[in-house]
Amino acid sequence: MSSQIHAGDVGTKLIVTVKDDGSVVDISSASSLSIFIKKPDGTILTRSGTLETDGTDGKMHYIVVSGDLDVAGVYKIQGKVVLSSGTFSTTTATFKVQCNL
Repeated sequence: MSSQIHAGDVGTKLIVTVKDDGSVVDISSASSLSIFIKKPDGTILTRSGTLETDGTDGKMHYIVVSGDLDVAGVYKIQGKVVLSSGTFSTTTATFKVQCNL
């Protein structure tokens, strides 16, 4: 069984991978890493991303803090990086935040 994300969770790591035409983009030299989280009510949070490893795998993450996932529902996430060769955004993905008892 996969782990679930619940409303009010803190410390959950959200990971996004930057790809171009299906190939991973080396983001090790990125001047900016951003992660956007769209809440079920339409509010968009802009958070700073952190390289997951050395950046050659195209992965960055953000660790959720209090208030980020404050309501249950379907959230959207997208990453954006600024490189000397251009600005790249990830495909938008969705994840579900479960309610608590």
